[in-house]
Amino acid sequence: MPSKIIDGKLIAKKIREELREKVKTLEFKPCIAFVLVGNEPASQIYVSNKIKACEEVGFKSKKIQLDESIDEIELMKVVDELNQDKKVTAFIVQLPLPKHINSNLIIDCILPHKDADGMTPLNLGNLAVGNNLIVPATPKGIIRLIESTGISIEGKNAAVLGRSNSVGKPVAMLLLQKNATVTICHSKTINLAEITSRADILVAAIGKPRFVTKDMVKKGAVVIDVGINRLSDGKLVGDVDFDSVKSIAGFITPVPGGVGPMTIAMLMENTLECAGLRKTLEN
Repeated sequence: MPSKIIDGKLIAKKIREELREKVKTLEFKPCIAFVLVGNEPASQIYVSNKIKACEEVGFKSKKIQLDESIDEIELMKVVDELNQDKKVTAFIVQLPLPKHINSNLIIDCILPHKDADGMTPLNLGNLAVGNNLIVPATPKGIIRLIESTGISIEGKNAAVLGRSNSVGKPVAMLLLQKNATVTICHSKTINLAEITSRADILVAAIGKPRFVTKDMVKKGAVVIDVGINRLSDGKLVGDVDFDSVKSIAGFITPVPGGVGPMTIAMLMENTLECAGLRKTLEN
């Protein structure tokens, strides 16, 4: 029996519609700023899509385009200005940054209650101890996609391929919070296929096109493909070999149209949560 496709576009659309109704009840429109360093084509597209989402839910937005040659001190000044700007509810610094800039240093400068992406050390630390403040957007979206299947996460074996700070580690922590038994796999993991083939939930976030094959997946598993890889012919594919895995998985996300739209929807939701945090701090 073929997999049921988890439609990230449809789920994200419903979330944006719900957010739009909530925004109508607010006394002010939240504003999210996007800091973009350089002219990397993929980043330009991502920011453009995020701005379109802002328009749809009723947020204000601003794009701050900076030259690729900017140094760390100048970029930190831009971040500090946004931290202090009362008109800006939340903001993100679009990654990746140029190689001469320490991304961790820049992210660390963002005030936690303005961190739309949920990537500051304080927000990640809160996640680690189960005191969720602003949750990283992509992992948050992944959990929503899994929950959309109607399958309970509690008690399930979950395997996470990848240990990045942006996806692998935080999604593992969120799965733990939902009472799954979680194994984080990486490039040094031994007997990887044995681990993944026992997983009821499999999250692939390693940046290797079509790495996860049919023989690595448990029959009926929920497979979440976070990868976005462009092949030499221009085609976008995920970290999962979709065509083979869909014949054995119970549920699977497509690429594109799976995790990507949910990341943007979660950014919008996080921005609204940042607005609530600001109101709490002001009171």
